[in-house]
Amino acid sequence: MKIRVAIAEDNKLLASAIEEKLDLFSNEIEFKYHAINGYELIKKLEKDHTVDAILMDIEMPVMNGIAATEIISNQFPQIKVIILTVFDDEDNIFNAIKAGAKGYLLKDETPDKIFEGIKSIMNGGAPMSPAIAAKSLEMLRNSDLVSNQISEEKYTLSKRETEVLEQLSKGLDYNKIASNLFISPSTVRKHIENIYGKLQVHNKMQAVQKAIKHKLI
Repeated sequence: MKIRVAIAEDNKLLASAIEEKLDLFSNEIEFKYHAINGYELIKKLEKDHTVDAILMDIEMPVMNGIAATEIISNQFPQIKVIILTVFDDEDNIFNAIKAGAKGYLLKDETPDKIFEGIKSIMNGGAPMSPAIAAKSLEMLRNSDLVSNQISEEKYTLSKRETEVLEQLSKGLDYNKIASNLFISPSTVRKHIENIYGKLQVHNKMQAVQKAIKHKLI
């Protein structure tokens, strides 16, 4: 079965160039559609989310790639997002990964590298350009130093809160979680409020990422 790929890129010439790169592997990749910004991409996904992977630019009008990635990670967690950009600064790398991006490639990568990145991400990998990988490792080292100074006592969750968080990490909504755990949606909402407070986060993606980082789930 072919890997179904969409592109979010505001520069039409660059978008065409990316499509041409993908076309070299048309026996394994099916190009779904192109969106000129994050907002248009979300609207297209709402109509047709039969997409496996997205090549996402960062700097786009209306809605940038990082904001779009966070929405996609929440609404369509089965879709893998690869950032494809010219920006290799630490802020963009950190924010993209925090938003839920599974890979980060630079636009000057060869068609082969982009294709290998798409295949890798579909097999659970995290494709990164060498320069991005080096910076990510450095940020991870710094992050570990910071996290080691944080008291783990703050992140102690109850058994039920852990169960709710595990369900949340699968992208399930309140009603589905309530049904799975045989509790009411309002009780689920209360548990999630408690989780946010204990983990000191503001949304479910942050909660799940922090829980995974601290091995709570």
